Amino acid sequence: MFLTVIIFILVLGLLVFVHEFGHFITAKKAGAKVEEFGFGFPPRIFSIKKGETIYSINLFPIGGFVKIYGENGEGKEEEKKDKARAFYNFPLKIRALILSAGVLMNLFLAIFLLSVGHFVGLPTAIEDAASGNFKDLKVQIAQVVPGLPADEAGLRIGDQIISFTSDSSVIGVAEISQVQNFTSRHRGEEIVVLIGRGNEVLEKSITLLSEPPQAGEFLGVALVQTAIISQPWYRAIISGLADSFSLLWLICYTLGLIIWQLITTGRAMIEGGGPVYIFNLTGQAAQLGFIYVLQLTAILSINLAIINILPLPA
Repeated sequence: MFLTVIIFILVLGLLVFVHEFGHFITAKKAGAKVEEFGFGFPPRIFSIKKGETIYSINLFPIGGFVKIYGENGEGKEEEKKDKARAFYNFPLKIRALILSAGVLMNLFLAIFLLSVGHFVGLPTAIEDAASGNFKDLKVQIAQVVPGLPADEAGLRIGDQIISFTSDSSVIGVAEISQVQNFTSRHRGEEIVVLIGRGNEVLEKSITLLSEPPQAGEFLGVALVQTAIISQPWYRAIISGLADSFSLLWLICYTLGLIIWQLITTGRAMIEGGGPVYIFNLTGQAAQLGFIYVLQLTAILSINLAIINILPLPA
């Protein structure tokens, strides 16, 4: 729990800090007067003034903020000497660039994180394990069907199936077909599944269905075979770009479906949302390992970019 809290704060802090840094550096380069650039949210713990800008560290380390002179329009007591550098006095294209810089920084962050992931090695679904010399081959759970044995036993998406034990046999799992054959042979029986979850190895007792609702669903999971695949740096950058824009399209498409549901039915069929949901996702990613936290951070960064470009009221 404590580790999840720390990672949650670090992830959200990074996302919002990078976003605000985009506004800050663009405003500085454009010649606008930046009054304060703060890490975290007030109350202020520490600050130092360098030139005309206050750099502050604040108590709540989830994010940051930039205070640009004149960002709220012309006040009654504006200093004439600084009017030319007030935000509202810049041309529209410069103001638009300053406002959109945070969004661009979040996109760049996602591309960077996913590129690093491809360079270090990301878990990737493979169709034929015999077709190459893959590293860290696993059979992992891609989906858990609610109400079926795997769900009731507490199996989760991302769990690795290591082995099965029944009264009459024990098998190590290296391929999806082994799971299918074993569960079919032992339908209706109680078995023990050994799973890998992050750095943990867990035993789960499961009673398989004897008459599954769909063919082969004795356990109630969808499986995928994965391997860690790393790429040269130049290919990793291309893959990071491709993944980022694929995620951007997928999130925009999903958002469009949600808006359409709201218009046509008055409600949206969405799972979770908000800080609590993100906190839970962070905990699950932390259990699976660093690379999953990295992927989640990239996805959240793209989400933040999209949210900030939408014309939503503050």
